[in-house]
Amino acid sequence: MNNRSDAWQLHGHTALVTGASKGIGLAVARELAGLGANLLLVARDEDYLEQVRLDLADDFPSVDVLGFAADLGDAEDRMAVFDWVADLGLPLSLLVNNAGGNRPAATLDYRPEDYRSIFEQNLFSAFEMCRLAHPQLVQHAHAAIVNVGSVSGVTHVRTGSPYGMTKAALHQLTRNLAVEWAVDGIRVNAVAPWYIRTQRSEPALADEDYLDEVLDHTPLRRIGEPEEVAAAIAFLCLPAASYITGQVVAVDGGFLNYGF
Repeated sequence: MNNRSDAWQLHGHTALVTGASKGIGLAVARELAGLGANLLLVARDEDYLEQVRLDLADDFPSVDVLGFAADLGDAEDRMAVFDWVADLGLPLSLLVNNAGGNRPAATLDYRPEDYRSIFEQNLFSAFEMCRLAHPQLVQHAHAAIVNVGSVSGVTHVRTGSPYGMTKAALHQLTRNLAVEWAVDGIRVNAVAPWYIRTQRSEPALADEDYLDEVLDHTPLRRIGEPEEVAAAIAFLCLPAASYITGQVVAVDGGFLNYGF
């Protein structure tokens, strides 16, 4: 870094963001582009992703914004993403594993195909994306991975046990890779959000009684915004965070510190 201001920008970086067309993923894409990073966006809905890509390209004309439609719960689609990255010839330096999904239910009500799908979407996809990205990331002086975990990987919340299991495992993957890949110059961190105002959370939060209960357990007394998670992720990507690795940063309005 030539001077301190270089630590707070991402010019020369290329970021692969998964689940990038909505919610936290889209907010992350905007935040990283605003810091100067080129964007490689991955999401399932090709038409919607292309519209998002065009909007971001208009808003951030000084960076490259490219998109690829893929279902990262599918192994062949994960391979296709990295074939695409290789063909582009852009030096990938940042990976944000945000793609995921859930089917909340009581533990005894899950069918095997349901909970296996949650594991594939939330955990195995991130594990494989990290492995596939490694040959690219290792070539960059300031490479970083940020995994999007959850407070449900730390404590019980009403998201269903498979979801909590996958997020707890994702947090542990973060710690393991941080140690294992430090020698390669790759930092690995995670964020653990509580309720964030997204399309996915809207149905639960529309129940006023449930919303009141959520707020009663949130010291800041409000629901978080996608941009607030994106800001934490962006910081963990910055050279300014060069001595931070293996951490799971709660973005939760104080939820995990709640006591009675």
